[in-house]
Amino acid sequence: FTCPACGKRFRLNSNLNRHKKIHLGEKPYTCTTCGKSFLSKSRLLAHIEIHTGEKPFPCETCGKSFRRKYKLVNHIRIHTGEKPFSCETCGKSFSQKQSLTVHMRSHTGEKPFSCGICGKVFTHKQSLTSHMRIHTGEKPFSCEACGKCFPHKKSLTVHMRSHTGEKPFSCGICGKGFTHKHNLTSHNRIH
Repeated sequence: FTCPACGKRFRLNSNLNRHKKIHLGEKPYTCTTCGKSFLSKSRLLAHIEIHTGEKPFPCETCGKSFRRKYKLVNHIRIHTGEKPFSCETCGKSFSQKQSLTVHMRSHTGEKPFSCGICGKVFTHKQSLTSHMRIHTGEKPFSCEACGKCFPHKKSLTVHMRSHTGEKPFSCGICGKGFTHKHNLTSHNRIH
């Protein structure tokens, strides 16, 4: 069974139908405690544990605790530096299997996340989530200084520079600072 949106193949039609919800942005399972919605019942059940606060798997190195054992195993790699997942194409290594999966898209060009409204496709799920705000008009990031709202965290970060005066991009020749990278790029053309 092949997904008509991205070409990904599945052995079972039920798995294809569940996968299609990604492209449509459907999240039919809702937490009754906080209202957050999920693609599958298993993800909802995992989420519900957040509200109980139970984290039975502690890290012996730093004491941080986790709800799932696999999360602890992944976390321990921060301390050991282990990167057991390697890209066969370029040799780059990763501590998480999911990171390798996402990295492989840079070689294959795969964009498995599709907007159900306009059809635009994305490499990362977070990019689709962020894109959907164009259609919904949602602006969840607000400036504490002036109250202006933004659809993306990056937009808020850039906006905050208007309050702080921060100029993180500086010319290597004359030292002049800029709020935006594109301004530095334009400035560098004159040198």
